[in-house]
Amino acid sequence: MSTVIAGLFDTGPRAAAALGQLRMAGVDDPDVCEFAINPPGQHGSYAIGGDRDESPGAEHIDEGGAKGAMMGGAVGLVVGAAAALAVGPFAIPLAAGAGAYSGSLVGGLNETGDGPPRTERLRPAGTLVAVNVSASDKDELAIARILKSAGAVEVERAEGQWTNGAWADFDPLQPPNRIDQ
Repeated sequence: MSTVIAGLFDTGPRAAAALGQLRMAGVDDPDVCEFAINPPGQHGSYAIGGDRDESPGAEHIDEGGAKGAMMGGAVGLVVGAAAALAVGPFAIPLAAGAGAYSGSLVGGLNETGDGPPRTERLRPAGTLVAVNVSASDKDELAIARILKSAGAVEVERAEGQWTNGAWADFDPLQPPNRIDQ
């Protein structure tokens, strides 16, 4: 495992300036890498797109939809029976179906609710410049200062696998361990 100090930049020119400053400070090219971070939800972890197989907070939506459909169907049946006196018996299945459909939508949405407070901090989009400080003779804080002075939005420290001049096991879904706070 290698110790990695990385800075997230909101523009490519700022990231390029950071690379130049790191080179001027004596950091060798094999110890630095640069790559784009996509916006949250757009990392393409799954074949059909996205980062997760299910959206956070949607774990119980199917249960809520089923409960809502039963309740809405029952209410629709009662409304349909009352309407049948005025319009005819065809109102019963129409009202029951409309009630079940509406109930499933409302029930599903009610189950998502606000959910527990989000503690997960999503990594913003941008350009990440990472430095393998384990292979370099440079101090972690000196590298962090260079990144911050070049305009890094945030600077983080991580332990990772550095292979062939790149941070090989970087995971954009892992919240950064910020050191610039």
